[in-house]
Amino acid sequence: MWQAMFVAGIPYVEKTIRTLLVYLALLVLLRVIGKRGLAQLNTFDLVVMLLLSNVVQNAVIGNDNSVTGGVYGALVLLAADWLLVRQAVRREWFNRLLNGTPTVLARDGAYDRRQIARQGIRVADLDVAVRHQGGDAIEETSLIVLEPGGTLLVRLKDGDQVADKDDVAALRAALAAIEARLPAGD
Repeated sequence: MWQAMFVAGIPYVEKTIRTLLVYLALLVLLRVIGKRGLAQLNTFDLVVMLLLSNVVQNAVIGNDNSVTGGVYGALVLLAADWLLVRQAVRREWFNRLLNGTPTVLARDGAYDRRQIARQGIRVADLDVAVRHQGGDAIEETSLIVLEPGGTLLVRLKDGDQVADKDDVAALRAALAAIEARLPAGD
């Protein structure tokens, strides 16, 4: 019993190669499917991600159910990820290769329907993002960008932005200045 639990069923070199190959293949596949898969993690996408992890499990661990083999596979995955992330931080071209570049989905109050279709995003989802940012309609936006990590950034036109604390403070100061000029009333 103890030996089966702690003795790897396949050589560590094979496990390392399997883990790295699957890791790189998944990176490429996730990069190819686009940013939408990361941005809009709905029920369908969650099911796909869960099944994907199960599908590639045997490719990573091979014929090995040992604790040692599982921990070793996890260590290889984490080390490979650590290394790639560090390289992406140091080299901008490598970061663009791994993560991609931002995609403009709307500019000056008009959707870029070609890019929206290409990214597999629904216009209704962009409308929701505009409302979350405080806008009422696409016409109030100056820019909507899908970032490489899947985040939707919405920039409203200057007159359509929601007031922030600085705006409220400026209004209070202006009102106080007006009140100071008024004659004192009874």
